[in-house]
Amino acid sequence: MNTRLKAAMQHWCYVAPLLQSARNETEYAELVEALDAALDAGGADETHPLARLAHYLGELVAEYEARDRMPPAATGAEVLCYLMQRNNLRQIDLPELGSQGIVSELLSGRRNFNARQAKALAARFGVSVALFL
Repeated sequence: MNTRLKAAMQHWCYVAPLLQSARNETEYAELVEALDAALDAGGADETHPLARLAHYLGELVAEYEARDRMPPAATGAEVLCYLMQRNNLRQIDLPELGSQGIVSELLSGRRNFNARQAKALAARFGVSVALFL
């Protein structure tokens, strides 16, 4: 077995988390920190051995940022879908809206949010009530 591979295998548990897509804000922050460190260590120079790592980490950061962006002219249903995805929530996690059937109708756009539901969601997620109405 070659020496580089042996060294990589010994340190894999530390390296592997840096080579996968972020699933939440914590993992995203870790990727950004790793990217900054790689760039500071010389990865900004395309001829440096860390340049490929910096490029790869940059792609993972950009992928998360693109996925975590709310559509500019989003409907209330789209806003709720975005917030649910960002916070890893399921329909059952939103009892303040009503039954799962009601939540399903809200998410599909077949039902509009009422003032009580919009107020509850705004309080829960710390956003404006207007996003849901």
